[in-house]
Amino acid sequence: MLSTTGLPQGAVPKLERPGPLRDRVYEALLELITTRALQPGRHLVESELAGHLGVSRQPVREALQRLSTEGWVDLRPAQGAFVHEPTEEEADQLLTVRTLLEAEAARLAAAHAGSAAIAALEELCAEGERAVAADDVDGAVAMNARLHAKIMELAGNRVLAELAAQVDRRVRWYYTPVARQRGQQSWIEHRELIAAIADRDEQRAIEAMRTHTEQTRKMYHERGNRSR
Repeated sequence: MLSTTGLPQGAVPKLERPGPLRDRVYEALLELITTRALQPGRHLVESELAGHLGVSRQPVREALQRLSTEGWVDLRPAQGAFVHEPTEEEADQLLTVRTLLEAEAARLAAAHAGSAAIAALEELCAEGERAVAADDVDGAVAMNARLHAKIMELAGNRVLAELAAQVDRRVRWYYTPVARQRGQQSWIEHRELIAAIADRDEQRAIEAMRTHTEQTRKMYHERGNRSR
């Protein structure tokens, strides 16, 4: 039986933010899941999680219930809690929705972005490229998320941003296992996308984003097929 012992050093978040303890425990556990410090299928033992986080078992139990409701954790009778193992269909549906949302964000960013915004995108891209060169997968995943969030911000559509925020963490969850394989190619695609936005070419921005997100979706499924 797998337990939560042996988490990577520094992986456990510090519970320093204000707010109800159960919410802070929830955020800490969700971060561990989305970064895959807690892998899909991992057995989540309340007492061990409580020990790692320095809290009692009650807020951990409440957090696991909430994570179960949201589909991050599976609660199995007489067995306990386990990190959810996403199906290929779940991944496909989420990544397809992501493509639709982000393609529209790219179009709107191309319509609105000024020179300062373009410079910010280029700097984020450069940081992502440096992370790939250093084989820093966590850094590359984080910079990928920041760059896409910046494009969503530049789109200037609050409803679109709210919808994207709902899928953002799951996108990170699916992207993490293919980040190394995507490697430099992902950032070449980012450069092409930024160029389209800088040129205010809305159609080209749409196509660049669609190509980029579809490549991630394709590689995720190929990874699943290779592991069988």
